[in-house]
Amino acid sequence: MSMLANVQRGRTPKPPRILCYGVEGVGKSTFGSQAPKPIFVQCEDGLDEIDCDKFPLADSYDDVAAALMDLRREKHSYESVVIDSLDWLERLIWDKLCEQHGVSSIEKVDGGYARGYTHALTFWREIIDHLNALRNVRGMVVLLIAHSKVERFEDPESSSYDRYSPRLHKHASALVSEWCDAVLFATRKIRTQSEDAGFNKKRTIAHALGKNGGERILRCVGGPSCVAKNRYSITEELPLEWAAFIQAMSSNQEQGANNDG
Repeated sequence: MSMLANVQRGRTPKPPRILCYGVEGVGKSTFGSQAPKPIFVQCEDGLDEIDCDKFPLADSYDDVAAALMDLRREKHSYESVVIDSLDWLERLIWDKLCEQHGVSSIEKVDGGYARGYTHALTFWREIIDHLNALRNVRGMVVLLIAHSKVERFEDPESSSYDRYSPRLHKHASALVSEWCDAVLFATRKIRTQSEDAGFNKKRTIAHALGKNGGERILRCVGGPSCVAKNRYSITEELPLEWAAFIQAMSSNQEQGANNDG
């Protein structure tokens, strides 16, 4: 049969695939708990103060894979799966590789020369296969949580600069970020000002905007300060709240559908 007979047309809305990363304590896990009927696959210990359903703390990569497989096979009423966090999952993946190759460090896997990081992608793709099934077959929202790091970005069009990015190896970060529909940077709004430090020197002081340590926001579009993107045409900063993200996503999808009509 000709492939032309299988051509599809129009929008096919599906639950979002989101990577939310950010600084420590900003509220990433709380954001995940606001997703519809979430179940957490916890790879790090930090959910004790959050009212949510969660699998026992994973001690190995196999624990994470088993939890995702059970969500695929067994009957349940969960509507969102949250992995918290990806950087701790990455450590479990590295431990798995070290065990397989009988070495003590990811740097020594398969003789070294960064081969371990390439082998790790096999396990990342297995995780993505599970998540694809949960999204496409079970209709679940996928939310991946990660911490942030500051990296040096060599911009070919300008001078190099520092920016926030997910705290993952670059190969894993590229794979997961490309797969996700939205990569959101969670942070606090701050303002800076210079003041006299004496001896003809200035110092920069940062002040949090808002109450309780500063207004917590999601940056939805990347720039010199952070890695971010989305496929929903969200261009503005949003409050760090699930309802705000879904409202912006749904509004833009509805507008796009009206434009198509």
